Amino acid sequence: MNHYPWLTIIVIFPILAGLLIPFISYEGNKIIRWYTLGVCPSEFLLIIYIFCYQYQFNDNSIQLKEDYNWINFMDFHWRLGIDGFSIGLILLTGFITTLASLAAWPVTRNPRLFHFLMLAMYSGQIGLFASQDILLFFFTWELELLPVYLLLIVWGGKRRLYAATKFVLYTAGSSIFILIGALIIAFYKSNNSTFDFQILIGKTYPLELEVIIYLSFLLAYAVKLPIIPFHTWLPDTHGEAHYSTCMLLAGILLKMGGYGLVRINMELLPHAHSLFAPWLVGAGAIQIVYGALTSLSQRNLKRRIAYSSVSHMGFVLIGIGSLTNIGLNGAILQMISHGLIGASLFFLSGISYDRTRTLILDQMGGIAISMPKIFTLFTSSSIASLALPGTSGFVAELMIFLGVVDNNNYSFPFKTIILAIQGIGIILTPIYLLSMLRQMFYGYKSSELSITYFKDAVPREIFISIFLFLPIIGIGIYPNFVLSIWDNKTDYLLSQNFSPNL
Repeated sequence: MNHYPWLTIIVIFPILAGLLIPFISYEGNKIIRWYTLGVCPSEFLLIIYIFCYQYQFNDNSIQLKEDYNWINFMDFHWRLGIDGFSIGLILLTGFITTLASLAAWPVTRNPRLFHFLMLAMYSGQIGLFASQDILLFFFTWELELLPVYLLLIVWGGKRRLYAATKFVLYTAGSSIFILIGALIIAFYKSNNSTFDFQILIGKTYPLELEVIIYLSFLLAYAVKLPIIPFHTWLPDTHGEAHYSTCMLLAGILLKMGGYGLVRINMELLPHAHSLFAPWLVGAGAIQIVYGALTSLSQRNLKRRIAYSSVSHMGFVLIGIGSLTNIGLNGAILQMISHGLIGASLFFLSGISYDRTRTLILDQMGGIAISMPKIFTLFTSSSIASLALPGTSGFVAELMIFLGVVDNNNYSFPFKTIILAIQGIGIILTPIYLLSMLRQMFYGYKSSELSITYFKDAVPREIFISIFLFLPIIGIGIYPNFVLSIWDNKTDYLLSQNFSPNL
């Protein structure tokens, strides 16, 4: 066992670095930008080092364990540990946050607070993906609320107060169900309560109680993932947030719901999960079509992309509910893929708004001539979002399709209906994405655009877009490079008994 606190270091380093921001001598905004831009890549490189030299990829158990008694009351421990499932999302967090910090370069209003909040989110997200204590999981889950609220309320658009309030009401209101489920799990038939994931894995419950616990956690994840009808905060939040914040929301925050669904509901409550799996598959299929149809009706660019996120997260639900190795691997890959594609699309929509000063698609048109580089980058990311072969989205969605087919417990009519609905969603995806590109870049320039000439992408913006796009193509060409990270973990997870304990 490695006794060096590697995980504690990568969890607390960003927020500790953020706390030093007020003590930096004020010489304009540039020094704070460079400071944050130094912290984020340093953290990311440290994460890479730990995983390359301290982690054994052929071992599916929890590694780099740390356990420190934090608060004696209720046995609250600082328990950290990682496995293959954690690694992919922690790497995604480091990668997206580093590029988001570079995307935030134009922010000039109160940069000290802005960059501190980004670093606080960085710590909270890594802490959640590395937590091995269900109470610590809840603590880090809640830690995201205040930074996102402040990022919205200070740097958001015209309807920022409405969007921020709605975000807090939805996420804070649903988060209490994580705490309720955690307390039931910890105290049920136990003289010595524990919140340790590894001990709770072997705990059994009457099926009725397990179903209640499962629903309690599921309600919280349904908001964060999101699952319809608990998704309405998402378009409002994305529509008003600064695009660097949108990159963190789409790239990482939504994945917290999918991670919790696997880490807690699937791993700790396997019998209830087997009962709810077909319902998750059905909800995911409906969500794919609903998100695509709703996206097609949006006139606002960022809201159209936000509803496309709702649609794509439906594939994650189907993969988790498929109860097959290939389906679950596809769901995890879809989280990684959508994190990259979603961050790219929101970044490009943001830099387009910086030039056109509008997000209304009807007010755009013909701007490809003025901005050929942005046009090329936007088109590439949109094609990746519609899961063209050779991109990460294609591999993930194909694996999820095969996962449903591979489940012998689902009847042939059920699988046929699900695959047909998925097929409809896949047909609708290029319709709303290609029509978005047509309205933005093709045709005649709208008379409602007050600016006649637009500056094209600068090197910083091209750098961010290319670095987001490269892993999308890399995973699409050679998916085993990332699938091998968590494949052993999914094999182990699915070896559990997913049959109801009647």
